[in-house]
Amino acid sequence: MKHLLLLSAWCVGVCAGAAGQDAKKYPDPAPMTHDMSEFWTPQPKIVTPPDMDNAVVAPPSDAVVLLGLKDNAISEWVNCEEGKPVGWQIENGIMTVKPHSGSIRTKKDFGDFQLHLEWSAPTEIVGESQGRGNSGVFMQGMYEVQILDNYQNETYANGQAGSIYKQTPPLVNACQKPGKWNTYDIIYTAPRFKEDGSLQSHGRITVLHNGVLVQNNTMILGTTEFIGFPRIVAHSKGPIILQDHLNPVRFRNIWIREL
Repeated sequence: MKHLLLLSAWCVGVCAGAAGQDAKKYPDPAPMTHDMSEFWTPQPKIVTPPDMDNAVVAPPSDAVVLLGLKDNAISEWVNCEEGKPVGWQIENGIMTVKPHSGSIRTKKDFGDFQLHLEWSAPTEIVGESQGRGNSGVFMQGMYEVQILDNYQNETYANGQAGSIYKQTPPLVNACQKPGKWNTYDIIYTAPRFKEDGSLQSHGRITVLHNGVLVQNNTMILGTTEFIGFPRIVAHSKGPIILQDHLNPVRFRNIWIREL
């Protein structure tokens, strides 16, 4: 019995030592950085879209108008930071991001919808890559379609205008020149969740950029993260968010139809 106890103790010691050696041999991986989820090739093909400056698409009769063509007040939006006023500028139906004032969200929450919005990057070119004409529109406050001045401005493919940010690049680059108006027409189907909070079906999205198809019923893998991978988070209806990314991007003619 004494010999068995000694042998058992020796085995425990050897195993513990081996485990310690393994821990030293396989250290914890370094934390993720933002560039780990970016890919630059292949770059989407560049296409020349039709001029949208005067092609204003009037909202249909059943649409909820989030920004009217003649609005001089931001009545359908609040700051994403509770209690903070909306600092964006508005005049004659054109709403402009005021850098550092904060992103804004709709007062109302939505599920499945058809969304139309028009945006314009600043005429004066400042910065490059993600630092130039950057904003974003978020479905249900969680899933971003990138807004970016991609006219002769290369960036990572899954961060271009019309991309599902850090997930799926646009089929083509259909950006207008800086200062010109772009249109997004988005058909969005929200994800479904079971009673226990687990995923039943992914969200899906179709996007037309200046009338050109750039996302075709694309699956949304989860939340659109700047660092890290998409996460599955159970939720109900949520707001539309427009992002303050420190660039004075302009918006006009925003309306939505619940589906």
